[in-house]
Amino acid sequence: MKAHAAVGSGICAGRVVVVTGAGRGLGRAHARAYAAEGARVVVNDLGVRLDGSGASGGPAQDVVEEIRAAGGDAVAHRGDIATSEGAASLVRTALEAYGRLDTLVNNAGFLRDRMLVNLDEEAWDAVVRVHLKGHFLPLKHAAVHWRAEAKRGRAPHACVVNTSSGAGLLGSVGQGNYSAAKAGILGLTLVASAELAAYGVRVNAVAPAARTRMTEQAFADTMAPPRDGDCGTFDAMAPENVSPLVVWLGSESSAGVTGRVFETEGGRITVMEGWRPGPTLDKGGRRSAAEAGAAALELLAGAEAPQPVYGAR
Repeated sequence: MKAHAAVGSGICAGRVVVVTGAGRGLGRAHARAYAAEGARVVVNDLGVRLDGSGASGGPAQDVVEEIRAAGGDAVAHRGDIATSEGAASLVRTALEAYGRLDTLVNNAGFLRDRMLVNLDEEAWDAVVRVHLKGHFLPLKHAAVHWRAEAKRGRAPHACVVNTSSGAGLLGSVGQGNYSAAKAGILGLTLVASAELAAYGVRVNAVAPAARTRMTEQAFADTMAPPRDGDCGTFDAMAPENVSPLVVWLGSESSAGVTGRVFETEGGRITVMEGWRPGPTLDKGGRRSAAEAGAAALELLAGAEAPQPVYGAR
């Protein structure tokens, strides 16, 4: 870890970290950041295009070579983590290469944006599959391993960091499939954090805003890097800004933090507080439709207005 030990604080020294979708964008930034903090990294990526078509082993291997050139330790995994065998082989790769697994970062995904009236079933299924199923299966296979470790008396200090989105928190016009999948990831995070706590596993999620292949086209104006000549200007949308929080969540330094969702963008980190009960009225008996409507309007008058959906006019 020669070069990386000098760069980072070493908060992940000795840990083995798997990052899915790590060939480009946020995943690449996370993999490099973990390596810089002393982790050994399994770099997963299918190397698909923005819409999920095609495949290439190049991006994963490129990141592995970048990490090794900087003095770190990494191996590539090119399996499809939205299949049970691909997810199982991801965990096996970590165990066979390094003998352990400490942190899983679920990050893989792609887009097929359409307005709902133009969104076909195949585009819905493809996006939900890679984001939601692609979180569930690696999480399941990692959890099976960690449960076995706990039963052998080797309770792990294991961490999972899931990747949601502002679209999952608020919705995003033209991204019904993506928004639904990212909202599902939040629900999965809450359930997993409760179910896996007994095995020493912590599960959190981030909702990042950063420049990636998925965002630089959809939000070109806000995601643009600083212009040439703007030396010293903070690049708020650089994916590397998100990685420090992801690294901390995947380290033992975040002990006691689980079931949480963090929104992060540039230098800003926000703890999201989710659905909480607001105003309520209880009649103590059944209402008519008109009475229910009157009660709903009364409650809405005292409730906070929802935040607008991204892209709503």
